[in-house]
Amino acid sequence: MIFYIIVGLIAAAVTAALSWVTWRLGKRYRLYPKIRERDVHKTPTPRLGGVAMFFGVCAAFLFASQVSWFHLVFAKPWQIVVILGALLIIVLIGVADDLWDLDWLTKLAGQMIAAGLLVWQGVQLVTLPIGGIIVVPPILGLVLTVVAVVLVMNAVNFIDGLDGLVAGVAIIANGVFFIYSYWLARVIGEAEYFNLASLITAILIGACVGFLPFNWHPAKLFMGDSGALMVGMLMAASAISVTGQVDPYSLQSGRLLAPAFIPLLLPIAILLLPITDFVLAVVRRLRAGKSPFSADRKHLHHRLLDMGHSHLGTVLLFYCWSAVISVGVLSFLFVPWQWSVVFIGVGIVIMAAVTLAPLGKSIRSLGKAKDLPE
Repeated sequence: MIFYIIVGLIAAAVTAALSWVTWRLGKRYRLYPKIRERDVHKTPTPRLGGVAMFFGVCAAFLFASQVSWFHLVFAKPWQIVVILGALLIIVLIGVADDLWDLDWLTKLAGQMIAAGLLVWQGVQLVTLPIGGIIVVPPILGLVLTVVAVVLVMNAVNFIDGLDGLVAGVAIIANGVFFIYSYWLARVIGEAEYFNLASLITAILIGACVGFLPFNWHPAKLFMGDSGALMVGMLMAASAISVTGQVDPYSLQSGRLLAPAFIPLLLPIAILLLPITDFVLAVVRRLRAGKSPFSADRKHLHHRLLDMGHSHLGTVLLFYCWSAVISVGVLSFLFVPWQWSVVFIGVGIVIMAAVTLAPLGKSIRSLGKAKDLPE
């Protein structure tokens, strides 16, 4: 565990230092686009925080490569090189889009190339834990993996509309997933893929922790498409490397309900909000006859703001929803399933009440206004 903490701290320190440099250079040379109609912020802000996060991730991987405890992960050094190469492609595409606003076909092509690199080096769905083990044919596994990586990258990018939103959600989600992958490696036995997932999540948590102080409301620096797409790719890579490799029957813990579906449910749980927002956006835009990647101001965070939630309140709501869902699903591994169901159920009820509270206030205010004499 100590080495995971160290690599996370290295990612955080390098990211924080370079975020400060990026912020200063961005302000000095005005490396930021004009404010768009859909933007929530009112002051032009540099969007190249993803570059600082990328170098923080690279520095942490470089340190980890020198630690013997991670020898299984680096037994295939080209796998790590290709993962970083795929991240570099994504970061370059994101930077170009942040500065010059690329068309969606160019961005999608670059994302598919980067996802293809991951598949080439073995980060691929080989099996699916659905009622046992379903072996995925190689061609189908390749297609499913590329689609999944591209989906997750864009889902994370779609919620990147408020200060601190993506970084905070990623810290919570990856914290939960780190506990899961680390537990797998300890309980089932040391395994290359589980160690890779744990290392990726630890590094990603560190990078987000180092970046968040600069992105907290009011933000000095945005991670931009380069950062959001990179976060999505790393989350997808860690989830796929575990989900496509673990035998669900090895998770038997003697409880009344064997957590055989955790390898499939947990990645969905930690990405539920971004994926929900992505699906709603695609359906909404296609129904309007627009490109699914055309921008608008109707994402979930925009709707919460329009309901009356503050900027910070909306971000905290996303944090709490992510924690309730992901922690609730993870708890099936550690407590009787009845307690997990109760936790999730109570959490959803409380969060729904808090989320809808501004609507209740609006309705009461409207009722009082009608009761006033004319």
